[in-house]
Amino acid sequence: MAKPSRPGAGNSKKKGAQKGTGGNGRKSLEGRGPTPKAEDRAWHVAGKRKAAQERFAAAGGKVRPSGTRTQGGNPNRTSRAKANDDIETVTGRNSVLEALRTKIPATAFYIAQRVEMDDRVKEMLSIATGRGIPVLEVTRQELDRMAGFDGVHQGVAIKVPAYEYAHPQDLLEQVIDRGETPLFVALDGITDPRNLGAIIRSTAAFGGHGIILPQRRSASVNSAAWKTSAGAAARLPVAMATNLTTQLKEFKKQGVFVIGLDGGGDVQLPELQLSDRPVVIVVGSEGKGLSRLVTEHCDQIVSIPISAATESLNAGIATSVALYQVATARAAKGI
Repeated sequence: MAKPSRPGAGNSKKKGAQKGTGGNGRKSLEGRGPTPKAEDRAWHVAGKRKAAQERFAAAGGKVRPSGTRTQGGNPNRTSRAKANDDIETVTGRNSVLEALRTKIPATAFYIAQRVEMDDRVKEMLSIATGRGIPVLEVTRQELDRMAGFDGVHQGVAIKVPAYEYAHPQDLLEQVIDRGETPLFVALDGITDPRNLGAIIRSTAAFGGHGIILPQRRSASVNSAAWKTSAGAAARLPVAMATNLTTQLKEFKKQGVFVIGLDGGGDVQLPELQLSDRPVVIVVGSEGKGLSRLVTEHCDQIVSIPISAATESLNAGIATSVALYQVATARAAKGI
């Protein structure tokens, strides 16, 4: 007995002409036409974004293409159009709100679908729509991608042009012109942007006038620094020096005292006598500390007294302690 053939398998042994398909085979090859664009597919992320924009526009919002730019008034930022690789993403409610308050020229404001509406989010929406910044409702997955591997966006993000650094000499002259006693922080070998963000935040909190970064071997004001600074990067100027040692020498010529933080310093922080003078506090990396050339140009090397059980302090924490000491001494003298 012959075995039954597989479904669909031909088993005819006839030779010669066979019955035709009536054109069904040709029709099956014609396909279903061109593939719709991503934004025209309702289930696609781009389709959902388009639908969200249409809903927002129908409700009276102002939605413009994400490539449209607005002008801002913050002197530490640039309003000129830049390439895509010069765009930073700022995430987190405090950072985004502070950036919007200080009129950073944001190019787009992103908000998660079904986000929890607190007072900060409401103010962000009010500022963004008032300034004509495109407001885009996106999925949380899209915000996760924008924030990066370890980013926390809290349901909001903005796109901003790359940070435009000030010049150290300009910062010094501006402080002197205001009749204030300069207090700067210079970073020597700090390469972690989160440390930079923490130092920006502390410097702003304790009345510092700005941060000095070297052009090479240094963290930059990127999205991670923005996030850690909790928005202080929008208020505190950051300057970039071509060569940190040369810049410190120039500061000294103009009456600014250079104080280096190091665990083996010859002066303990509570005994510092230069707090009421124009000062730049130089902070080295947690591992290597201050470089040799920078150390040679410091007027004093200051150490922070800590427990013998603790080997060293994080650069951000050490800076905070030193700034607090200087701020306290200045307040006592009415500076």
